[in-house]
Amino acid sequence: MDSITNLAFKETLLDILAGENPGEVFLGKLIGGLIDLLLIVAAIATIFLLIIGGIQWIFSGGDKAAIETARGRITAALIGLILVFITWAIILLIEQFLGITIIGGPITLPTL
Repeated sequence: MDSITNLAFKETLLDILAGENPGEVFLGKLIGGLIDLLLIVAAIATIFLLIIGGIQWIFSGGDKAAIETARGRITAALIGLILVFITWAIILLIEQFLGITIIGGPITLPTL
């Protein structure tokens, strides 16, 4: 039987299910992967909203209402970015205090 490759966790699904506590291992990796994904999506959405707010400000043409709308969007995006980093820091603190791994370990950047 061919093993099913799980690209999100870089292991095969059969390897995960063959562990000592397969349900716990799989559920832990699933939750960690979802938290990673949510943090990445939130950061990308924040950057996108910052860019949209900047473009709105540039094309406001001096209209006070358009400038306030753009300023509000930029402010909301910055607050969102701060919340993403605070959430990430809290998760790291929880990992340190409890000695567990929630988010996927060390980050490795791709090279050329």
